[in-house]
Amino acid sequence: MALRAVLWDLDDTLFDYDGSDRTGVLRHLRAEGLLAAYGGEEAAVARWREVMETEFARFLAGERGFREHRRARARSFLDAPLSDAEADAWFGRYLAHYEAAWRLFPDAVPALEALAPLVRQAVLSNASTANQERKLTVLGIRAHFEAVLCADVLGHAKPAPEAFRGACAALGLPPADVLYVGDRLDVDGLGARDAGLVPVWLDRAGSEEQPPSGVHRIRGLAELPELVRRVIGFGAPSTIR
Repeated sequence: MALRAVLWDLDDTLFDYDGSDRTGVLRHLRAEGLLAAYGGEEAAVARWREVMETEFARFLAGERGFREHRRARARSFLDAPLSDAEADAWFGRYLAHYEAAWRLFPDAVPALEALAPLVRQAVLSNASTANQERKLTVLGIRAHFEAVLCADVLGHAKPAPEAFRGACAALGLPPADVLYVGDRLDVDGLGARDAGLVPVWLDRAGSEEQPPSGVHRIRGLAELPELVRRVIGFGAPSTIR
């Protein structure tokens, strides 16, 4: 096998989305005086994430634009008929707290740097291109990637095979020469495998579930460079300098 590139999921793989989102929404609800109205921290976060999953699925299905999905999240969470301006303002105040809490996982940069001499690297994400480009820039890791490939431009979202194959085509590589790293077994691991890529499931939680046939599992990104070297092999050098 001649591995020539690594495609990365971003949220909850390199970037601690869950941690940043939790910190951000709790700070936001405290500032708005709303935390008690939702039954405390755990209940509020659970409700926030339930709304997010519902509305983000509609964005991925093409039913809403990215900005409109954010407005819908504000309206649904508050259960209020907000105007566009009101929804934008409320969600914008959440974003300020969320972005102040942005952080990478501690093993992210070391893994990116270790792979840089071995393979090309790019991002494949279901979020919007503008959002992920900005996030990567603010987090200081954009230069590691030759491309940021997202569902809004590709026209397909993971786990659809077209999303993975479209990203490979953008890199000019066959799927078999590309490894995909992501934190979700269903969307990332199985999606990549079924599209013909080499899948790596990042199981930070230490699930007892056994990975399906053809899916490599790692518990942290420190394991990835050695997996690339010993188990999978590597090919063309990175184009990033």
